[in-house]
Amino acid sequence: MDIQTIDHLELYVHDAEEAATRFRDGWGFTVHGRGGPDTALRDCRSVLLRQHRVALLVTEPIAARHRGHEYLQRHGEGVAVVGLSVADAGAAFAEAVERGAEPLAPPVTVGPAGGEVTFASVKGFGDVEHRFASRRRPDGPFAPGVIAEEPEPAAGPGLLRAIDHLAVCVPAGELKDTVRRYREVFALDQTFEERIIVGSQAMESKVVQSRTGGVTFTIIEPDTRLAPGQIDMFLRNHDGAGVQHVAFLTEDIRAGVRDCAERGIAFLRTPASYYDALPDRLGPLGIPVKQLQELNILADRDRTGVLLQIFTTSRHPRSTLFYELIERRGALTFGSNNIKALYEAVERQQVADRAL
Repeated sequence: MDIQTIDHLELYVHDAEEAATRFRDGWGFTVHGRGGPDTALRDCRSVLLRQHRVALLVTEPIAARHRGHEYLQRHGEGVAVVGLSVADAGAAFAEAVERGAEPLAPPVTVGPAGGEVTFASVKGFGDVEHRFASRRRPDGPFAPGVIAEEPEPAAGPGLLRAIDHLAVCVPAGELKDTVRRYREVFALDQTFEERIIVGSQAMESKVVQSRTGGVTFTIIEPDTRLAPGQIDMFLRNHDGAGVQHVAFLTEDIRAGVRDCAERGIAFLRTPASYYDALPDRLGPLGIPVKQLQELNILADRDRTGVLLQIFTTSRHPRSTLFYELIERRGALTFGSNNIKALYEAVERQQVADRAL
């Protein structure tokens, strides 16, 4: 199977236009088109947003038979579809089903001759589906006849380049089987694993990745033998497995943080003690520690380079989904040494939220 990149993410939301405004105003996405009853979408309204290699579809169900209704009732707003770019969606669908995937939607082709787009879906993790997508013209419309594309003026400087990875939480005991399915059904490779201990909490994490490096899932399960923590809380509030956060890749995280903060995106704060220890822990980073501290950017190093990252606060009503900005200066891993700082920051946010 030739999974190449994340073609798009589809989020189920209560109000597509309101959600699109959040992504446009907060993250600088540009609205590229809309679909609904006046196109081929009879059961929902969708807004397509783009920024470089990131495509987001925010979808509001308007008919009871649309699966988004049940998704929203169970999980609240969140990532419901991960689109996977392949050379032939029909062939990828057939191969995945033959390998044991549960089929959700057979191949459907839309668009005129020479500009066809084919979609086909199978079950992923929890209630998230994987939609294979193949395009005769990679630079062509998203779904001709389904989404009417009329790009609006750019909403920002376009500092988000691609989706670096998705962090996925699964219930305790499901990590091993989930990774096995991604290896056997989707031909992803396991590239990393670790056990993370934060105070009295612990979690297990494994990373699976397409052979192109364009699709990466960091899959996490809680260790229920120890105290319940934030992964347990996510699984409880989200009612099962799901996408905990989406990591947007940027080439300039400092500019990205400044731009998004000016637009109203709230990032987690990190105590000064973290930055006091940074020079001894990591050595020279090629960026002044003072600048990192001013912007609350976390830093880590692996054998291939430096990683810079920052996480947003969760403004989800259930305190589940949040986002990450990440800049890779050669690093291939995911900031393992920053997990403790992240979790402490999330706990501070939760305490503050409860005090309101």
